[in-house]
Amino acid sequence: MTHDIHVIGGGLAGSEAAWQLAEAGLKVRLSEMRGSGEETPAHQTDGLAELVCSNSFRSDDAEANAVGLLHQELRTLGSLIMRQADIHRVPAGSALAVDRDNFSASVTEAIDQHPNITLVRERIDALPDGPTIIATGPLTAASLAAGIGAETGREALAFFDALAPIVHRDSIDMDTAWFASRWDKGEGKDYINCPMDKDQYLAFHQGLIDGEKTPFKEWEKDTPYFDGCMPIEVMAERGVDTLRYGPMKPVGLDNPKTGRWPHAVVQLRQDNAQGTLWNIVGFQTKMKHADQVRLFRTIPGLENAEFARLGGLHRNTFIRSPELLDETLRLKSRPNIRFAGQITGCEGYIESCGIGMLAGLFAAAELTGKTLTPPPYATALGALLGHITGGAEVETYQPMNVNFGLFPPITGRTKKADRKRMYTDRGRAALAEWLNSPRQQAEPADNSPELAPSA
Repeated sequence: MTHDIHVIGGGLAGSEAAWQLAEAGLKVRLSEMRGSGEETPAHQTDGLAELVCSNSFRSDDAEANAVGLLHQELRTLGSLIMRQADIHRVPAGSALAVDRDNFSASVTEAIDQHPNITLVRERIDALPDGPTIIATGPLTAASLAAGIGAETGREALAFFDALAPIVHRDSIDMDTAWFASRWDKGEGKDYINCPMDKDQYLAFHQGLIDGEKTPFKEWEKDTPYFDGCMPIEVMAERGVDTLRYGPMKPVGLDNPKTGRWPHAVVQLRQDNAQGTLWNIVGFQTKMKHADQVRLFRTIPGLENAEFARLGGLHRNTFIRSPELLDETLRLKSRPNIRFAGQITGCEGYIESCGIGMLAGLFAAAELTGKTLTPPPYATALGALLGHITGGAEVETYQPMNVNFGLFPPITGRTKKADRKRMYTDRGRAALAEWLNSPRQQAEPADNSPELAPSA
């Protein structure tokens, strides 16, 4: 099948972009190198939209949370990723978590069966000449990354992203651990909690610091971590109580055996629909595997833990998007190419999906002779897009999750407790207005679209 546009990368962003283009009636060639004999340091399968780090899309609360608002916007706009996430949802309190294997399989099937998409298992080594969306993510093949670097004139920035361990449910001692969500949110069995007293916590903290770590390669030594995926031992190095205010926070978790909050808590979240696998929340790590097994089995309730996967570490790359991309994610020096997903410097599954959707919608409009007005900055999609394409300082640009700090501030005197709800109310109103207004216009005669302001 001949194609109108080439999408490179079958992760969350590439799959969503290809879907939006295909739904607009365009013929899409989707290239994914996994399945062609190529592998990455982090992926386990050749399935599209594989979830590497965690199975959680984070908060699904659209009333007072920027991530939840982004979920809602993507559902409204017909996101394939959100549709499949909802189908394969597993219990996680107020968060949206999925059975990662079934989720990936269903996205792969939907893409493979779409009559307008040709899925090709191949590695792309050079920048194509025709309309293209590059959504190769943080593990872009070296040859293509070199081509991107040659075109942009700058080396890609990089940061480390770490994987959390996964435990078999039947190896957890429920005489010590208990089911509960913080402040009793959710169904009550969304998290398994392993309590620690002060002495146990201090010994565990010291073990994280003393444990043998994966050595850095020479080219990795100056690579910073992204705070959202900070390895737990790096957090431990920041102070003895850092973990107790982070992933091991005991607040809101009454131990039914004592009626009190423990000194610290290790939480596990369901990782598959069967409930047989549970991941240790916030325990991304670069410790050697033997030290992981030894130390994690000192956690009360995990003394006999069997691990389906231990933690790991991989290097992520991203471009200086505020400098290199225009308002519609086109490469300024080569506007036939758009970028989408984590390679743009957005961080997080759902953020990658959102930027993939926008890249697909912008490209679809352009290829059908129209321009698409970007979503307003007051929306989650608009705020994230604005950060990537010009809202951030170029020299200090770092990966970013969607958050209310990216939105235009709420004006006037407001109560702090009401502010988050005001952001989401304003965002929903802005999206509704955008959807009900003429968002697409005929292409200007000079073929250089002037975008309407995204205020």
